Amino acid sequence: MPIDHAFLDELTARSDIVDVVSRYVSLKRQGANYFGLCPFHNEKSPSFSVSPDKQIYHCFGCGAGGGVINFVMRAEGLEFRDAVQFLADRCGLKVPQDTIDPRTARRRERLLALMKDAARFYYDTLWRPEYTPVQRYFAGRGLSRKTMNRFGLGYAPDSFHATMDAMQKKGYTKDELLDAGLVVKNEKGAIYDKFRGRVMFPIIDVRGQVIAFGGRVMDDSKPKYLNSPDTRIFHKGRNLFALNLAKKTQNDYFILAEGYMDVIALHQAGFDSAVASLGTALTDEQARMIARYTKKIIISYDADGAGQAAAQRAIDILKRADLQVNVLRIPGAKDPDEFIKAKGAEAFRRLIEQSEGHNAYRLEQIAAKFDLTEDDQRIEFLKQAAWMLAAIPREIEREVYMGRVAKMAGVTTDALRIEVKRAIGQRNKRERTAEHRAIRAAVQNAQPKDRALHYPDIRAGRAEEGILGLIFTDPSLLAPLAQRLRPEDFSAPVLAKIYARALELEQQGAPVSVSGYEGYLDDGELALLSEILSRPQGSERRQKALDDYIKIMDERRTQRQLEQAATSGGEDPMITYSKMKADKMGGK
Repeated sequence: MPIDHAFLDELTARSDIVDVVSRYVSLKRQGANYFGLCPFHNEKSPSFSVSPDKQIYHCFGCGAGGGVINFVMRAEGLEFRDAVQFLADRCGLKVPQDTIDPRTARRRERLLALMKDAARFYYDTLWRPEYTPVQRYFAGRGLSRKTMNRFGLGYAPDSFHATMDAMQKKGYTKDELLDAGLVVKNEKGAIYDKFRGRVMFPIIDVRGQVIAFGGRVMDDSKPKYLNSPDTRIFHKGRNLFALNLAKKTQNDYFILAEGYMDVIALHQAGFDSAVASLGTALTDEQARMIARYTKKIIISYDADGAGQAAAQRAIDILKRADLQVNVLRIPGAKDPDEFIKAKGAEAFRRLIEQSEGHNAYRLEQIAAKFDLTEDDQRIEFLKQAAWMLAAIPREIEREVYMGRVAKMAGVTTDALRIEVKRAIGQRNKRERTAEHRAIRAAVQNAQPKDRALHYPDIRAGRAEEGILGLIFTDPSLLAPLAQRLRPEDFSAPVLAKIYARALELEQQGAPVSVSGYEGYLDDGELALLSEILSRPQGSERRQKALDDYIKIMDERRTQRQLEQAATSGGEDPMITYSKMKADKMGGK
């Protein structure tokens, strides 16, 4: 059931795209538009543009684009109707009930209710008398009953059907259990519980809804952790464990830990801003979620090699979200949980206060690979350190760390500066080469980025794009144009679809704007439209430009018809051309 256009127009009018995007991307004004680093792909030079006049976004790097609803869909991982609801809640509007697909809404409500009931089942199971050993497991990990209740910890019985039976008794179907990821089906079609004999950690979103689970074994069997799969209500790369609690913190920083137990131990010790990713490496989406609540993040990963390597990767991701990043060193313990048990909360608080900036951490990681008493190894250390220093954008900050590196290696700062300057030149050359390659590729490839939207005739396609750009810039051109040009006159199906929608909006008296295409075009089509609209349109001689574009379309259509006649073995192409000319002149 489509959402009323009048409501969508009001929603997008109240949801200024610059304001919405600014919650996810650091934007700077350049001329009429705003630019920043694209949140949907990795880049170092800002190619992500937001137009306040057209209320669109477009990335010139990856091609993503659309309006404010589409942006929220991508940034939050939501379906169209959920993104509409998200924006409506944000600006205090109520989505008309008759526009909500009751089946879709009902399905989502059922899954959320099922996960809540499953969490209650696991919690109740934990506190049964026969599971006292499981209770002792948590107590052995130092967790109080209050903490266990706060996080809703539970236990999944070591059974192939206990969860399934309990949920079916509450009226849920096997299909719903499969959709929620609580049961799995094997190759023979047998269905059984996914989580068996594991302590359970409910994963709760920022709205307080149980959306998934993490399960841990109590011995050394593998896999140690088992997590819910992605479902209609859960995307592991777009959620964080304990964010629902951490968002309420009074601290001006978040702590990023590796696992559930680390996070729970930190919260119990009073560090209520701890969060963790969900069984995967940190993602850009998770970093952007953190950036909504704080500007400073302290990485507290395990002290082993895997933890330190993960910290290195996380630094780049968190920096892209414009976060101030520090890294915690945990002496004499493998993780925060172990350290707090041994040294106490105050000792851990002092570690936080002494945490290093990410540049200092990286330099120490580089230095740890070399014996700086050996000349050849000092030289290699200086090369790698200079390359790292060259990536620091602020000159003052770079100077500070150059002094530190020079002291570590026993060389003068002036000598190191020469090496850093060389590294900066090499980095800049690489970036320029990459940019030139991207520009050449864009010029050479006149087709849409989405190959599924291939233009059968590039020259005609470009003219058709020009027509669409003009009617969005000046909608008064559309009514007379409808008398001259039909959607079937377009050579590119996607452009014909966009034009047909514009005619439909015009007939309905609705504005021809990107909001009228939200939910009508898919992501690739909407990205193409945003690319077309992101190109500058002249303010004068628009009618002349329109006539020229239509002329090109006519010429290319004639050329294609002649080529078809010539290859089909039909009548002489000149006779075909004469008939076509006569048709255009009214038969004369």
